[in-house]
Amino acid sequence: MTRPPTAAQRRVIDAADPVSGRLRGTESQLAALVRHGLAFRHPRPPHDHFLTPAGHRIREEPATAVAAPAGTSVPAGSASGVFAARVGGEEAADAGPSRPREVRSAWQGLLELRRMTNTGGVTDRPCAWERTHLVQAAALALEAAGLRPAGAGPESGTAGYRVRATPQPEAVAVREPDAAALRQCAATLEQAGWQTSEHTEPRTGTRYLLASPRRT
Repeated sequence: MTRPPTAAQRRVIDAADPVSGRLRGTESQLAALVRHGLAFRHPRPPHDHFLTPAGHRIREEPATAVAAPAGTSVPAGSASGVFAARVGGEEAADAGPSRPREVRSAWQGLLELRRMTNTGGVTDRPCAWERTHLVQAAALALEAAGLRPAGAGPESGTAGYRVRATPQPEAVAVREPDAAALRQCAATLEQAGWQTSEHTEPRTGTRYLLASPRRT
């Protein structure tokens, strides 16, 4: 989603249950929130709808979110946009004093999403939403642990982690030029319910991680 929710969608989000994020609205309203990644439909009966971490982030923003004019984009993670964890290498336009609070809120929302959707309500392993948003989910785990993403610039030579998609199903690559920091990334992801393995790029000899959501 590249723009704020409409006024009608915002009213549905604001009326969500403050603890579980359960939503009430028309089928069309709920379907629109699902399409934009702000809600999900529970796979088990009665198939209620709940806020995703992005939806929780929207609910915590000041109630100024009305649709932007057509063609107007809103930077991810800005005060009027949808929260996005830093994957590394992007311009940190939202690097203000509120960022740690926003990251902490998003992580708590993700843990709640795990509790609501994982069998048995377990929160120690990733949920279905994370498996369809691998890069964002892994980046959120790293940022929530206080690790530093790489700043904008070339793909090499910049300290900080970078999370990128890979051709492998359910796997992301995590790069960090500092070996100790790369090991810390691995430990952080494993603690967050991911499984990791360290590899070497044949051409450059650079070490990197492959990380996948743990299933059991």
